[in-house]
Amino acid sequence: MNYNQLKLDQQLCHRLYIASNGLTRAYRPLLDALNLTYPQYVVMMALWEEDGITVQRLLQKTAVNGGAMSLILKKMMVKKLLSVTPSDEDKRKKYIHLLPTGQQLQAKAAEVPAKIQCAFPNIDKTDLHQLITLLDKVCLDLDTTAEHES
Repeated sequence: MNYNQLKLDQQLCHRLYIASNGLTRAYRPLLDALNLTYPQYVVMMALWEEDGITVQRLLQKTAVNGGAMSLILKKMMVKKLLSVTPSDEDKRKKYIHLLPTGQQLQAKAAEVPAKIQCAFPNIDKTDLHQLITLLDKVCLDLDTTAEHES
């Protein structure tokens, strides 16, 4: 029997694992300087894009797990980056608003994407757009697969 399909160099998952670890290492010092974890940075980017959104909308934008999001938001409230307030109409619906500290952090974070791109000199803009398109397809397929398993 041929077991070539089990070789590491044949695995998409292993390449994604290596790339994910590499990106985490590249982001860590940049985000440490902002006093943010990567999931907190993702939340901040979503809020800089659209402030005053519901927790539900934030979950959709970030694809962060609901349980994890609760912990992330609590830690970010302690850092005085954002506030979470219940809706006047429906107390179950909560809105997230950036506080001045969170708004000011955007200017400091603006240099992060360029610094990350510099960490990968072999990837030009065309490669980057192609990679984003391919990863979007992978994520879409994974979403579709998860829906069929539910």
